[in-house]
Amino acid sequence: MTKTLICDCNQTMPLNAKALGEALHEDLTLHSTLCRRDAGAFQKAIQSGQDVVVACTQEQRLFGDLGQQTEGAVSPIRFINIRETGGWSRDAAKASPKIAALLAAARLPDPPPVPTVTYKSTGRLLIIGPLDQAEQAAALVSDVLDVTLFTQGPGNAGGAQARRFPVLGGRITGLAGWLGAFELQWKADNPIDLDLCTRCNACVAACPENAIGLDYQIDLAACQSHRACVKVCQVAGAIDFTRDVAAQQERFDLVLDLRPATATPTFLQHALPQGYFRWDGHDLSALLQLRELVGEFEKPKFFVYKQKLCAHSRNETVGCNACVDICSAEAVSSDKSRQQIKVNPNLCVGCGACTTVCPTGALTYAYPSATEQGTKLKTLLSTYTAAGGKDAVLLLHSQERGQSLVEELGRAAQLKLAQGVPANVIPVALWHTASTGVDLWLSAIAYGASQVVVLCTDEEAPQYLDGLQAQMDVAQAILRGLGYTGAHLQLLRATHPTALDAALQALGQTRQKTPAVAARFAVAQEKRSTLEMALDHLVEQAPMPVAERPAAIALPAVGSPLGTIEVNKDRCTLCLSCVSACPASALQDNPQLPQLRFIEKNCVQCGLCATTCPEDAITLQPRLLLTPERAQLHVLNEAKPWACVRCSKPFGTVKAIEAMLGKLSGHPMFQGEALERLKMCSDCRVIDLYSSQSETKVTDL
Repeated sequence: MTKTLICDCNQTMPLNAKALGEALHEDLTLHSTLCRRDAGAFQKAIQSGQDVVVACTQEQRLFGDLGQQTEGAVSPIRFINIRETGGWSRDAAKASPKIAALLAAARLPDPPPVPTVTYKSTGRLLIIGPLDQAEQAAALVSDVLDVTLFTQGPGNAGGAQARRFPVLGGRITGLAGWLGAFELQWKADNPIDLDLCTRCNACVAACPENAIGLDYQIDLAACQSHRACVKVCQVAGAIDFTRDVAAQQERFDLVLDLRPATATPTFLQHALPQGYFRWDGHDLSALLQLRELVGEFEKPKFFVYKQKLCAHSRNETVGCNACVDICSAEAVSSDKSRQQIKVNPNLCVGCGACTTVCPTGALTYAYPSATEQGTKLKTLLSTYTAAGGKDAVLLLHSQERGQSLVEELGRAAQLKLAQGVPANVIPVALWHTASTGVDLWLSAIAYGASQVVVLCTDEEAPQYLDGLQAQMDVAQAILRGLGYTGAHLQLLRATHPTALDAALQALGQTRQKTPAVAARFAVAQEKRSTLEMALDHLVEQAPMPVAERPAAIALPAVGSPLGTIEVNKDRCTLCLSCVSACPASALQDNPQLPQLRFIEKNCVQCGLCATTCPEDAITLQPRLLLTPERAQLHVLNEAKPWACVRCSKPFGTVKAIEAMLGKLSGHPMFQGEALERLKMCSDCRVIDLYSSQSETKVTDL
């Protein structure tokens, strides 16, 4: 049982408690000051032991403090925003079905725990940048962090006279790692040893070319080799132009990079490693975050990898490379020698893009899982429909910038500056917008959604947008081919509430065909299983009459996880190397006859068969076959078997043996009896070799 508490401060939302209660099967009471005058109702609810849903996120912290002060408070509490997402809009009076759906989804249990990834930081911070800026930044964090500086020039003022922090110098050759495990590699190639330097400034004053700055490093491009600096530094002995260049390395827990945007970045990936920060010298949020990163930290392990389903490689031949190409954190890498990919959980940021583009489901999103996401979407849509809602639009957005943008739009609508989120648009927060794909989108359409819209802001990497659009093109082609008219899937790009408002209002200008009967299946954790159930329902409920449907729906060449293959029979020798390469058992042989057989339903269009084929006889053809043959085993190519010339036992094919004889007939090792043995099975070949009188035997030597 769940207790729902709704607070509408100053009656700014046209809420219908009776309608909402009927949709949730619960007697509801509207409160106006639940966190203050009506706090007793909240305290009584959290003492009941039932799960409590509070429809207010503005005072979430205050409710938390109140819960801690309430004796006997044992109830789990969840918070849901119904104000900016629906109650504050021009058509808020029509938003009761959406609000009921949001409240119903908030009543769902939290996802079960998953394995975690642990980071340990002792607070060793490396600051890279001009020495004056690095020292200023260090002064702001040195009370809690152990700071080391790596100078990149003196800056405007140079280093302070008093050396408060260790300073490294030279040329950085490598920086890799993550929170608690960064490894810096550099070459100490400057004549001045900063450990020996006393900052007496004698070398700076003595240098006639002004080649020595107040970072106490020599600009070798400006140095004319007068060596006056060496003479004045004889006591300290810090300057030596003959010193061997030493390669050095050191480990740090955190990195603060002060170099300008025009400099060559240390990390090229879009998603930077945790524990690495760039600072422009103004925004203090990076420094505040750094100060908190001492200790042990955990995050969920966002993915599950099943190597046996992976279509990445076979026999060191690469097929599907989608996850490696799309990862913006460079957490996914190829290990083709072991026929798999590797995911570094410490670098993974949980975006889920790899799981979205994975055609087989070898990579699945773990927190929350596809099953939990599917349950949430199904609950939202079924409650919305039961409450009288029509033409539901799911607006999938991130929990950070996307959530903020939706809330900004709601506030603007309350101030009469915008229309607000339409009554039929249901915002759904995701950890990352790239974490859902074609299986969940089509399931949502099967459940009754008229549209699935993914809101992208400035958070997403460019390859994510390309990957999402490719997946949407595939799903839309399927729907269009089945007669579902309209634009069911859309990538909505907005970075300002005004742009979001205009785009959401434009959604109502089109009408989408949806299934007449909503699906009832549950989303499975296995991607292909969910996709097949969604396809089965969409095909069954398709508006297009069976007689008018095409035999197959052509799909885009990029990103399609469905399709068939075409085999050039003139080239194919039935070597069956494609069968051993196929990770999905779509290609199969026949132990009794030389045949290449195929189950189209199993094909994931990874391309391993085409890459492996030595005759280049295989071509991929993305499509969705609508006939029953899609799930049936059928023969792609077959040939007459070759019979052993000695015992008549069939082995190989006539075409393959004749091709081999043609290629080897001119080789000096395969002349006469040796060539004839190629026409024999393996057993007869050995017998003939040992029984031949013309062959030299080991016993004769």
